[in-house]
Amino acid sequence: MASTTMTKAKTNEDQVRKAVNALLKWKKLQSKELQNLNSLSHEESEEEDDDDFIYLQLTLKKSPPKQLTTPHKITLPHSFQSFSNICLIIADRPKKPHNSKSILDAKTDKIKKPHNSKINLDVETVQKKLEYEGIPIDKVMKISKLKSEYKSFEAKRELYDSYELFLADKRVVNLLPGLLGKQFYKKKRKVPVPVDLRGNSSWKEEIERACSTTLLCLGNGTCSVLKIGKGGMENGEVMENVLASIDGIIEFVPKKLDGVRAFHLKFSDSLALPVYEALPDKK
Repeated sequence: MASTTMTKAKTNEDQVRKAVNALLKWKKLQSKELQNLNSLSHEESEEEDDDDFIYLQLTLKKSPPKQLTTPHKITLPHSFQSFSNICLIIADRPKKPHNSKSILDAKTDKIKKPHNSKINLDVETVQKKLEYEGIPIDKVMKISKLKSEYKSFEAKRELYDSYELFLADKRVVNLLPGLLGKQFYKKKRKVPVPVDLRGNSSWKEEIERACSTTLLCLGNGTCSVLKIGKGGMENGEVMENVLASIDGIIEFVPKKLDGVRAFHLKFSDSLALPVYEALPDKK
């Protein structure tokens, strides 16, 4: 079981299991009812919500300090992301001296940088390395292109709908909220996952880890949500992801679990089921 001593000591795993079972049972019934309605009307429901993600809702006792509001990656034992339909956003090339462009060594899979120059990634170099390592990225986009060609709401919406998962060079992650807009960050549905593309480390391992992580984005208030699974997963997989998420969250929360008021589990259109609730503070 993917849980630490702290989680086992203070989180009732039986309560987590009951919440997971009840939530997935409800989702199956909802899906069956929707299918029956669609078969009777012979058309797809326009009000159908395609959000099949399972969310863990965190409620803190106090709002976090501002320095903790940057996204934090939490590794899950069971990935709910697929290795398909992925867009990778990379940093722009800074101005360099002549002949400073980076080159991929086809024999060693290493990016060679010119003398007295920092590594200079461009789309062509990135695509070659991705192909060499067998990483199925569908689109590589420079942040300058994102800035120049995706200004309108319609363009951003089209980009949002075009890919299931967005990855981003960690050096540009802080610039993305202003460029991508609220659509990507609403309910934390498609927040780009940071990846480290510096140096000659294995990009495949880095991207595989990114596909097995969820993002904790602590807001300015006391409530935050993060994706921990999808409706089609096995009950046991969802439960292990819940426990692993709680373990990961309390590493970033001030006062650890003592700073948490509650954890709830939910779909976007369901009731929130409690999996942990702190005892009332003593007066």
